[in-house]
Amino acid sequence: MERRRLLAAATAAIALLAGGCTRAEDSGGLLETPASSGASFPVTVGAVTLEARPEKIVSLSPTATEMLFAIGAGAQVTAVDDQSDHPAEAPKSDLSGFKPNAEAIAAKDPDLVVLSNDTENIVAQLGKLSIPVFLTPAATTLDDTYAQLGDLGTLTGHRAEAEQVSAGMATRIDEIVASVPARGTPLSYFYELGPDLYSATSKTFIGSVFARFGMTNVADAADPDGSLGGYPQVTQEALVEANPDTIFLADVKCCQQSAVTVKARKGWSTVTAVEKGQIFELDDDIASRWGPRTVDLVQAVADAVRKVPA
Repeated sequence: MERRRLLAAATAAIALLAGGCTRAEDSGGLLETPASSGASFPVTVGAVTLEARPEKIVSLSPTATEMLFAIGAGAQVTAVDDQSDHPAEAPKSDLSGFKPNAEAIAAKDPDLVVLSNDTENIVAQLGKLSIPVFLTPAATTLDDTYAQLGDLGTLTGHRAEAEQVSAGMATRIDEIVASVPARGTPLSYFYELGPDLYSATSKTFIGSVFARFGMTNVADAADPDGSLGGYPQVTQEALVEANPDTIFLADVKCCQQSAVTVKARKGWSTVTAVEKGQIFELDDDIASRWGPRTVDLVQAVADAVRKVPA
């Protein structure tokens, strides 16, 4: 799942610093649209040029997998990594996007590989094998998501469908946000990536979603200059002092956290979110991916905000 990448980024940022270096509704029916007509090749996106439409795509990013199927390129995907669990029909394999193996990837005979990280210099390794690789790094804004959808659409011959998916997402997200009454006083929140209290600040993709609701992020104080990449580890003392109105758990599946386990944490009883039962459980996968199901995350946040008395 992409959540592992977020935690890895947070851990790496901490290591660099230590070393002295500075859901409710579906996604608007966006899955599997008809194939584009008139798509022509060759096409170039960034450093990648494809002479013909790729028919054997290997996706090693759960988010990219969701995007490819959403824009109608699912039939061209022949293998996905071991964390790509949506949609159900994705051709799952034992390939790893977290620790990619060039030989194992090449054995799938791909004409395009999609990754979200250049782990272990995998792009260069595959380049030596003449395998085209397209990187789709973690988005920091919704515009990044729309741009990646468009790029994948261009590379796969589904640009029109990609634009349709992006437009549908943008419209639905605007509708959801507009449906939530404005508040005189912004709600504060803590977004939990793991029980070790790693979080995501306002400068991340997650932060951009919550910002649409005018909410303030208590984790921002733990990474004021962004030197931790937007994924700081918050101390329990700082969290209790910040006293967030709400807590959102993105570690339900991975770490078995819940409103019950949070309430049982020693010293947390005075936190407003705990005291008032304003702890909200999210689907880890949806919450950690920046693809079409971001619409479901926005809906989940909207539903939670409505439950908090004004």
